[in-house]
Amino acid sequence: MEATVYILRCSDGSYYTGLTKQDIEARVWEHNEGVYDGYTKKRRPVHLVFHECYDRIIDAIARERQIKGWSRAKKEALMRYDYEALPELSRTRRQLD
Repeated sequence: MEATVYILRCSDGSYYTGLTKQDIEARVWEHNEGVYDGYTKKRRPVHLVFHECYDRIIDAIARERQIKGWSRAKKEALMRYDYEALPELSRTRRQLD
């Protein structure tokens, strides 16, 4: 079964990264309806800004964890599909730590 990793932009400008095995539009609807308690419930409405599909759930889980550990700038580069910027943004963050 296919799994989707997604990023939502919340009403406060923050980003939420999630994972779903259901249709992505249905999952975004659930976030906007406040179906579940969690990060996005108090930050509605949310908008889908990025998603990737995976054939294997284990790959989707690994990608979600990876993205959750990224800086805001790196997430925004991913949303722009600016893959060339990702390594530099990783180096910049390591230098700040």
